[in-house]
Amino acid sequence: MNTIATLRSPALASASRTDMDAVTQALPSAQALRAALSLHEHLAVQVQRQRQHVRDIIHGTDPRLLVIVGPCSLHHGQAAVEYGGKLAELADELRDRMLIVMRAYVEKPRTTVGWKGLMYDPNLDGSDDMQAGLELSRSLMLELVGLGLPLACELLQPMAAQYFSDLLSWVAIGARTCESQIHRELISSLDVPAGFKNGTDGGLGVACDAINSAAHPHRYFGIDLYGQPALISSTGNRDSHLVLRGGRNGPNHHADSVAQARAQLMAAGIAPRLLVDCSHANSNKDFTRQPQVLEQVLAQRQAGNHDLFGVMLESNLNPGRQDLSRQLRYGVSITDACLGWDDTRTLLRRAAERV
Repeated sequence: MNTIATLRSPALASASRTDMDAVTQALPSAQALRAALSLHEHLAVQVQRQRQHVRDIIHGTDPRLLVIVGPCSLHHGQAAVEYGGKLAELADELRDRMLIVMRAYVEKPRTTVGWKGLMYDPNLDGSDDMQAGLELSRSLMLELVGLGLPLACELLQPMAAQYFSDLLSWVAIGARTCESQIHRELISSLDVPAGFKNGTDGGLGVACDAINSAAHPHRYFGIDLYGQPALISSTGNRDSHLVLRGGRNGPNHHADSVAQARAQLMAAGIAPRLLVDCSHANSNKDFTRQPQVLEQVLAQRQAGNHDLFGVMLESNLNPGRQDLSRQLRYGVSITDACLGWDDTRTLLRRAAERV
């Protein structure tokens, strides 16, 4: 019996509503999407090389500053590519002092409800055409990789990771999912450097546990590239690290907080290598404070703390944010507020002079 036909049959759809209180719709497998929107061999080599550069910085054999910068989320293809073109030029200009990686986030965690990202709702209207979202997200990432940029993304839905993981040079596991066993297992199977953010309460314990867990092999239930249930045996990922993003009690990027984080990592048997998220609680959710956070990170590096190897910044073509509407301003975030491009370029040029 044809599996896809069975999944789409009225009888099974009715059963799904009864058993799961949901209606199912078939989506292409990760392998089908990868075949339709393939990564050319020379770009695959580029991605592998860029991943190694990130690893070298994480492990301290490359002294450059890792800068993960870009829109809070991608929602408009043309604007994303325009931003990527500008960032690629700046990355080449500053390549001797910093490695710039572009945020290409197509999933967004929601505390309750809201727009979940380009992958889920590419039309921005609640129609949730996820097949179109998957295709648009991968094609957009391919275009950005073609500009020469390494890409970063938060992996929120584990079953979606394989649609894009071959294009990424760094991945994040967010504060809300850091404690998830499923996400730890996922990272253990990926050949991509990964950052685990501290918990939303500011605690580091869950992130330390996650780093240790992801470094070990796992055997777990998952989905293969062809969309079939599979027993996955991972080898472990030893390129994971802590991301300090602040918490409910405020920022944790200051020297005292960083010293405490280093001590806690070492007590857990983890190399005390740290990346600071200049947004979120570290900026008190005020995007205009991101330069101040970066300034404090640079000052600590200049004082001799080279375990602070990188930063994250939220930046777009134009500053601020906007609510979803029919009259969206071009190049302005629809999720978290971002720095504008002019300020970003000036900020990173000044930072490069100090590293």
